[in-house]
Amino acid sequence: MGSTSAHNHEGLGRRDLIKRSAALGLISVPTMSFLSACASSDSGSNDKVEKGTKSDKNPLGVNESAPLDFVLFDGGFGQQYAKDAVKVYETNYPKAKVKFAATQKITTELQPRFNGGNPPDLIDNSGAEQMDMGVLVGKKQLADLTPLLDAASVDDPTKKVRDTLRPGIVEMGQFDGDPVWIMYYAYTVYGVWYSQKALDSLDAKYPETWDEMLAVCEKAKKKGIAGWTYAGKHPYYIPFSLYPMIAKVGGREVLDAIDNLEPKAWEHPAVKACFEAYYELQRKGYILQGTPGLDHIQSQTAWTEGKALFIPNGSWVENEAAKTMPADFNLAVSAPTGIDASDKMPFGTIWASGGEPFIVPAKAKNVEGGMEQLRIMLSEASSKNFTKSVKSLTAFNGGTDGLDLTPGLKSGVAALDKAGQNVVNPRLQDWYVALQKEKIGVAGIGEMMAGRATPAETIKKIQKFADEAAKDSSIKHYKHQ
Repeated sequence: MGSTSAHNHEGLGRRDLIKRSAALGLISVPTMSFLSACASSDSGSNDKVEKGTKSDKNPLGVNESAPLDFVLFDGGFGQQYAKDAVKVYETNYPKAKVKFAATQKITTELQPRFNGGNPPDLIDNSGAEQMDMGVLVGKKQLADLTPLLDAASVDDPTKKVRDTLRPGIVEMGQFDGDPVWIMYYAYTVYGVWYSQKALDSLDAKYPETWDEMLAVCEKAKKKGIAGWTYAGKHPYYIPFSLYPMIAKVGGREVLDAIDNLEPKAWEHPAVKACFEAYYELQRKGYILQGTPGLDHIQSQTAWTEGKALFIPNGSWVENEAAKTMPADFNLAVSAPTGIDASDKMPFGTIWASGGEPFIVPAKAKNVEGGMEQLRIMLSEASSKNFTKSVKSLTAFNGGTDGLDLTPGLKSGVAALDKAGQNVVNPRLQDWYVALQKEKIGVAGIGEMMAGRATPAETIKKIQKFADEAAKDSSIKHYKHQ
C-alpha cells in the first residue's frame, strides 16, 4: 500500500504505495476504465528499438543511442533522486536522449498512452492515481524484470542485482510463479510513529500491551494531548499499524488468509480483538477531535504540533512532515502494541516492505533502457543518495554505511533489527487496490474509527466486501504461494 513509499507538497502528497484523492471515485473509476483500455491496447503501433550489444559494462544489451522515456510519480520523495540517476544514465550512454517527466496524475496521463500502445519505458506507478497492479499483471501489460535481476550489479559484477536486494523485495514483485513484474525501490517501515520527546515529557515508555496503551493515552488526555490521530480522509493508513497488530495477536497466517480472500478470514478472533482495541481509542476519547475530517498532511501537522502522541504511518513521514517537525521532535517508530502475553508473535512484530513501485511496460519501445535505469538506481551510490536526501531506505541491502542517519531513519533501522524474522507484509494493497483503499479502508475501518459503526458491524461489512471480490470473475485473484 507501498512507498514505499510517499507524498507531497500541496496536500496531494503520498507515495507508493498509497495515497488517494479527495474524490473517492478516483481510484476505482480510472482503474476500471484502465482495465478496458488494456484490453484494446493491441491496436497502436509500437516499434521496439534495436537491442544493443551485451558487454561487461552493458549486461542488459542496452541500445546506447536509443531514447529513454521515464515518468516519475511526483510525491513526498521528490524528483531529485531520480534526476540524479538519470544523469548517470546519460553519462554512461551519452548518445541517448532521456525524456524525464514527473506527475501526480499517473492514470490520467498514462492510461491514453497504454491504450495507444505507446507507454513510457519506465514508470514510478504510485500515488492516488496509481494504476492497479493486479489489472496490469492480469492483462499482461508489464515486462518481466527477471533479466534485470539476473544482470550483474553496478558495484560488483560477480553479484547479480537480485543478490544485492533486501529480503522480500523480489517476492513482492511476483504475483503468480517466477516472473517479477514490479521493482519496489523504497523500503518502508510501517508502524506507530511518535515524538520521543513528547513521550518522555509524560514520563512514559512506548506501550507493549493494550492496557499500557490505554494508560499512556489517559495520561496524555489529562494534559490536553490526544493519544492518537490519523489520516481521517484516507483511513487506509490505519492498517499500517492495525494489520501487523493482527498478525502479532493471531499469527501471520491470519493476514495470509485475509490476503487470499478466504471465507470468514475477517471473523478470526485476532481481528475481532484488534478492531475492538482500536475502537476503544475512539470510545474513550483518545483520538484527536476532528481527526475523521483531516487528510494525511493535516493529521501529520497536528501531530508534529504536539496535539497527539501517536500516528500510524510509513517511514516517508520524516521527509513529508519535515517542514512542520520541530528540530527537537526526536522522531521514533515502534512496532504496534499488542493485546497481552497471549499474542502469538512477540512485541517487535512489524510491517516492512518495498514501496515506490517501478514498472517497465511490456510495450515500451526501450525495455532494456528502462531496466538499465533501474539497475543504476539499485547501485550503492544511488541508494545512498536517495537515503541521504529523502530519509528513507531503498531496496538495496545496505547503503547506509558512512551516513549520518536522521532520528526517524535510525529508529526505523533499530525497529527492523528488533523485529528480526518477525516482519510481515500484507499484500491486499498490491493485489486488490480498490478493495483495500475504498472498501476496507474508507467504508469499513474509517467508519468504525469515526464512531459510526461498531467493530462487529465493521467486520461483517468488510467480510462481505472480501467475499464479493473473491467471487468477482472480472478480478484476477492471487494467493500466497
